[in-house]
Amino acid sequence: MNLRQRPAPTRRRSNIHALPELQERDVYNIIPIHNLLVEHPSLRYPEIRAAAAALRATGDLRKPPFAEWNPNNDLLDWLGVLFGFQNDNVKNQREHLVLHLANSQMRLQPPPNIPDVLDPAVLRKFRNKLLNNYSSWCSYLGQKSQISLSSRRIRTGTGSAEFNSLRRELLYVSLYLLIWGESANLRLAPECICYIFHQMAKELNDVLDEKIDPETGSPYLPRQSGECGYLKSVVIPIYQTIKTEVESSRNGKAPHSAWRNYDDINEYFWSMRCFHGLKWPLNYSCNFFATTPKAKRVGKTGFVEQRSFWNVFRSFDKLWVMLILFFQAMLIVAWEGKEFPWQALKSRDAQVKLLTVFITWAALRVWQSALDAGTQYSLVSRETAWLGVRMALKFTAALTWTVVFAVFYARIWNQKNADGRWSDEANRRIVSFLEAVLAFVLPELLALALFIVPWIRNVLEELNWPVLYWLTWWFQTRIFVGRGVREGLVNNFKYSLFWIVVLASKFSFSYFLQIKPLVGPTKLILGLTEVTYKWHEFFNSTNRMAVVLLWVPVVLIYFMDLQIWYAVYSSFVGATIGLFSHLGEIRNIEQLRLRFQFFANAIKFNLMPEELLLIPKLTLVKKLRDAIHRFRLRYGLGQAFSKIESSQVEATRFALIWNEIIATFREEDLINDQEHELLELPPNCWGIRVIRWPCFLLCNELLLALSQATELADDPDRLLWLRICKNEYRRCAVLEAYDTVKYLLLMIIKDGTDEYSITQNLFEEIDDKIKHEQFTVTYKMSLLQQIHAKLISLVKLLKQPKKDLSEAVNILQALYELSVREFPRAKKSIAQLKAEGLAPRSPTSDAGLLFENAVEFLDADDASFDRQIRRLYTILTSRDSMHNVPRNLEARRRIAFFSNSLFMNMPRAPAVEKMLAFSVLTPYYDEDVLYGLLNLRSENEDGISTLFYLQKIYEDEWENFLERMRRDSVQNGDDPLETKQRDVRLWASYRGQTLSRTVRGMMYYYRALKMLSFLDTASEMDIKEGPRDGLDGPHLGMPLPLQNLNRATSNVNLLFKGHEYGSALMKFTYVVACQMYGLHKAKGDSRAEDILYLMKNNEALRVAYVDEVHSDRGEVEYSSVLVKYDQQLRREVEIYRIKLPGPLKLGEGKPENQNHAIIFTRGDALQTIDMNQDNYFEEALKMRNLLEEFNNYYGIRKPTILGVRENVFTGSVSSLAWFMSAQETSFVTLGQRVLANPLKVRMHYGHPDVFDRFWFLSRGGISKASKVINISEDIFSGFNCTLRGGNVTHHEYIQVGKGRDVGLNQIAMFEAKVASGNGEQVLSRDVYRLGHRLDFFRMLSVFYTTVGFYFNSMMVVLTVYAFLWGRLYLALSGIEDAPLSNTPLSNTSNNKALGTILNQQFIIQLGLFTALPMVVENSLEHGFLPAIWDFLTMQLQLASLFYTFSLGTQSHFFGRTILHGGAKYRATGRGFVVQHKSFAENYRLYSRSHFVKAIELGIILIVYATESSMTKNTFVYIALMITSWFLVVSWIMAPFVFNPSGFDWLKTVYDFDDFLNWIWSSEVFTKAEQSWETWWYEEQDHLRTTGLWGKLLEIILDLRFFFFQYGIVYQLHITGGNKSIAVYLLSWIYIVVAVGIYIILSYAGNKYAAKEHIYYRLAGA
Repeated sequence: MNLRQRPAPTRRRSNIHALPELQERDVYNIIPIHNLLVEHPSLRYPEIRAAAAALRATGDLRKPPFAEWNPNNDLLDWLGVLFGFQNDNVKNQREHLVLHLANSQMRLQPPPNIPDVLDPAVLRKFRNKLLNNYSSWCSYLGQKSQISLSSRRIRTGTGSAEFNSLRRELLYVSLYLLIWGESANLRLAPECICYIFHQMAKELNDVLDEKIDPETGSPYLPRQSGECGYLKSVVIPIYQTIKTEVESSRNGKAPHSAWRNYDDINEYFWSMRCFHGLKWPLNYSCNFFATTPKAKRVGKTGFVEQRSFWNVFRSFDKLWVMLILFFQAMLIVAWEGKEFPWQALKSRDAQVKLLTVFITWAALRVWQSALDAGTQYSLVSRETAWLGVRMALKFTAALTWTVVFAVFYARIWNQKNADGRWSDEANRRIVSFLEAVLAFVLPELLALALFIVPWIRNVLEELNWPVLYWLTWWFQTRIFVGRGVREGLVNNFKYSLFWIVVLASKFSFSYFLQIKPLVGPTKLILGLTEVTYKWHEFFNSTNRMAVVLLWVPVVLIYFMDLQIWYAVYSSFVGATIGLFSHLGEIRNIEQLRLRFQFFANAIKFNLMPEELLLIPKLTLVKKLRDAIHRFRLRYGLGQAFSKIESSQVEATRFALIWNEIIATFREEDLINDQEHELLELPPNCWGIRVIRWPCFLLCNELLLALSQATELADDPDRLLWLRICKNEYRRCAVLEAYDTVKYLLLMIIKDGTDEYSITQNLFEEIDDKIKHEQFTVTYKMSLLQQIHAKLISLVKLLKQPKKDLSEAVNILQALYELSVREFPRAKKSIAQLKAEGLAPRSPTSDAGLLFENAVEFLDADDASFDRQIRRLYTILTSRDSMHNVPRNLEARRRIAFFSNSLFMNMPRAPAVEKMLAFSVLTPYYDEDVLYGLLNLRSENEDGISTLFYLQKIYEDEWENFLERMRRDSVQNGDDPLETKQRDVRLWASYRGQTLSRTVRGMMYYYRALKMLSFLDTASEMDIKEGPRDGLDGPHLGMPLPLQNLNRATSNVNLLFKGHEYGSALMKFTYVVACQMYGLHKAKGDSRAEDILYLMKNNEALRVAYVDEVHSDRGEVEYSSVLVKYDQQLRREVEIYRIKLPGPLKLGEGKPENQNHAIIFTRGDALQTIDMNQDNYFEEALKMRNLLEEFNNYYGIRKPTILGVRENVFTGSVSSLAWFMSAQETSFVTLGQRVLANPLKVRMHYGHPDVFDRFWFLSRGGISKASKVINISEDIFSGFNCTLRGGNVTHHEYIQVGKGRDVGLNQIAMFEAKVASGNGEQVLSRDVYRLGHRLDFFRMLSVFYTTVGFYFNSMMVVLTVYAFLWGRLYLALSGIEDAPLSNTPLSNTSNNKALGTILNQQFIIQLGLFTALPMVVENSLEHGFLPAIWDFLTMQLQLASLFYTFSLGTQSHFFGRTILHGGAKYRATGRGFVVQHKSFAENYRLYSRSHFVKAIELGIILIVYATESSMTKNTFVYIALMITSWFLVVSWIMAPFVFNPSGFDWLKTVYDFDDFLNWIWSSEVFTKAEQSWETWWYEEQDHLRTTGLWGKLLEIILDLRFFFFQYGIVYQLHITGGNKSIAVYLLSWIYIVVAVGIYIILSYAGNKYAAKEHIYYRLAGA
């Protein structure tokens, strides 16, 4: 194949005239492994042939006796027949394995001597990585690994030993991949896969070693074989067990403790009982399987998820113990009444009182052990009896320590009281107490020592010695995960220092501003005796209830305000790290102008591969050299980095990349045609000597140079030129303008004429004067302005479609007069001019007729000439600075970020052939693929359509789109809606959160790899020819006018030589898991047609879906199917069909969808992309760099997840979208930056992170899928990664687009889902293990960045409740008015502690601690003043109202989920909000979470205002209650404020009528949207499924309303001030009577209203 010939876009086969049936058999996915002789760009690589040849080495393997053997079969076929794997599974894994081995061999350095032979080192490295988890599992269980390879490489004459070892290694790897590829839902249980592989590898060894089966006496054969033997014998029985357990969960409504989820199934294989019970072949009578009755079946394994708030304490007990003990200690010290704590500690009494913290610590251990026993008791069985023993012993030991400390403490005070002083005996007893303390804290001291030397702990935990297990048995259960997860010493120091500073700030603040100021009022209240209660007081002798209510808000804030301190410090640490990462150095186009001349070198340094050395490892010298190189590049130091015209090849490479980026901007309609010309970097032509910078950089520079020339008219040439050269762009503008004018004039003047000769001689003379530095001496600089004006006239004339020849002649004659006669300082005679060739030599020629017959215009259709003329005109005439080019803010942001990122630290890019291969996986259910034209045009009640809405939001982009459509042959009068419907749909869809937008963005990877592959291998001749052929005119028979800037005729595509397509396909695969695609096709759904359209236009796109085939017997067969669009057959073709054991969805939908499609992905890395994400071409160029991060160490480990920065692109849609976007942006940038470094607890949050594919492939996949508990499926992959010893990093030199919800209801549902997911996380084993297996400081990081955020949000709301109910108690009881040292208690409202907690509550309530990271990050990236301006603008748009409302959403759903469950996926629609939401809909959504709570708090505030004596002092009342009133107003008004047309009177009337109809609707079996009654039952549904403790706590919380009634009754004064309890009881009699009368009247109405109407009316009256 001619490499210069671009291959056809179709897949070529050996016989293109074959029948369709034959062609269908030849269908392949990426490379045609079945026929290596076919013409395909990927097959040019010898590494492909090497891998395929290694697989075909079946040689002397014993052929399976029960199937016909084809001599063309390979090792995977042999395994497939031997173990009963499906044919398509074998095909899929064959391509999978060949691609990976080939790609790995391509990366070998130095390259192998024989590229056609598979290098054993490649296979060995792959086997070690793929089977690493299996080896660890074997070691953990004490089982001998079944990987049987010779430790010595015995080289015989034939190399047979080495060959057999290589083949055996291939067989193990292939067997694992085949097992994994067909295990369906079992892939989510990685140790279950290990067990299956262990047993099947043992069978494989028996076959390879030619052992004899003792049962049959014949050569050994596996127990399962035949068609789908593995599926039927192994997968289906375990699958049915999982399915039965899921069905018993009642769709997740049953308690988690009542059924086994995926984790329980998997953790069964963490103990030896899997070998004893399951055996092999599988013992179907084992109590593991669902065939066993539930009472005898294996129950929960490893952990029991119990629904309780105590899980927060249990999982993070070290945190709560610290907070409680510090609180006790600070209270004891503050009670002494000294100004500073060290003064109080001088007292021996205070010192001894501090010893009580150890009694409290021991008591907390008692409670911990009681919680462990109470929640995990169901784990105890006959097989796990020692677990029960340990629970009992730990409880006993903790109780014993509590008693011992209490006795020792009492003995100290008894001795002191007996002696009347601190005698020696009393001090000895203190020492005895401290000795007991030393024994008590000895384990903690040991843990501290291991914390200081973390590598020792890692080694000990990873050793599987029985002695270590028995030594640690007391402290923790032995589990497979969570071992060796400590970080290195440097990281240890960094995050420890961070938290020490945070904790020091928090405890100092708490002591001086929370606890100490409240001690005085507490003492006064406790000493208060003259209290006149306003009601019947049961405990007259004490005021402890008032003290408790005074302290509760303070205690609650004390427990949660560490979240505030974390937010403050993380913001500034994140900003500092960002600053040192060089973020925000180029913030806008103006700053880019200053560094653009270094930009080309930055692209060359980062995006172009360096020359490979024989020693590929990064030596210290090379690292230092690269660092110096990058430093000089970043700051423009050194001559080598100031100009690039010295290497025209490099300049052209840069131009190709830059112009392709700008071309994508035009395709996306971010810029118009004019801006495209201003931004593009044209190739060198017309003899121009300098690089032709984009016009937006050269703006106004020529005019400034002319001004300088005029000013320095009498100065020497050198001075003038030095002044001009101070600005690189000015120098280039002058030279380009001069060279272009020179070439242009010689182009339009006929060759061979006198005029042509005169023009040529004139320029030669000018060149000579410049060369000898005599220009300013020879010519009048003052005339340059006039010459400039005439040149503008000429170029303007040449721009016009119809050019006036006579006018051109006049201009040229005027230029001649100026240049030849007036421009020289010395006047020359005609004779001199003729002698110098500057006048016509012919005596017949008259100067007045000069140029009349010498001008010849070029062809009007010469697009290249027109483009050059427009550029010259821009350079000549531009007077502004063009700071608004491009106008589009998104285009400006993207250019600024891309240019800035190239000056940041990133790995050097390898060649495309040497890069890591990767896949992108997108799960899709049934969201929009393309917006339908009908939906775009349909108008809401205000007459606004979605298309109109988009046209107004993206007004400039719509204009650019119309310009592009007109350019693409749509006539000016035509409506694009009619003539270009598909384009209109695409334009709208690319601005929404649709699948088409995501696919377009991800396919930029393919486009970028093709271009980079060309640039990697292009010779200097290819590069130099490139501009002439592809960029500078029609030389390939394919004109490239500006009118054809679409993807098919992209500039770079015309230069491709053919192999680029093969390289890109081998390195990149995009799989969209369209779960419902089969059903959509069957129903004729338009989404199926749109998906087919996407496949048709994107050759690297593959679609995986679950197909359901119904048989005549009513059975359903489920299969995972992969399809693509075949360009040759011009239709969709099926590539693989792998049968599933049953329905796909047993757990949560998205992870199950990802899991079924992951077998079709390829490569070393896998990027997870959601359906609401986007990508950019310029960012795709940096993917090679990012993937190289997998080879770098971050701490003591290489990364397993590469975190990627996100750009939220929905911020411009509405004010709410902006608030959400700003909040999300700070989280995905600054927040993730701090989590990764220094805290080392970054997880996976659904971001576009890149996974180490083979690492996760063998460890359960990229998400967890258990029903309900894993509703926030993404973060569990991060938990799983951390617990299994992975490493998650974060990289901000590359970004991916992300959409967020844009309407209040959408945002509320999204936050409800996330808050509910966090509620479920609290119950999960992953969070519990993170809390106990990580060191103390990383545990703090995990808590405050995951569930702690939502827990503390709920604590803020509880603080408001506690504060208001406490104030209500003080007001209604009369304590508030009691005389207290001649001062009313109400004045304690000015207490410093009370003000502190109110301020802290208000900070969180307004979202200010969320806004702080936002402001800091904006300051870093956009500047301080813009950040402050944005923040103020957001406040004016009522952002605080929104954040306070969101606080209610988070706290409600988080608390309700922990108590009662009910977490579920909430589809938000991700659409544009252009419709008014009715009040009934808002009421259904916000009634329980906001409205009811706000009304309760509002009533309390009103009653308090009427009954409290504090209202006399208006300022004090406002200061105390403003935060609470703001919360009440926010929770009630936000749904109206942020609702489109929320205050429209007519809509309000309609909403009210609709609400009444909904309230009074009594239809049966109707939806919640139609009946209040149905909605009510659904809303209370969680109370029917909740446990006993949930119901009990709900009842206890509701009892507060009886207290409200109790207080109000005595304030009504209906009994003349009587305070007897009988008054309260009498109020109940009134209530009972009133309710009774209502019931009687209702009953009578139903029975007699129709028949005895008159009597009923009289009775009612």
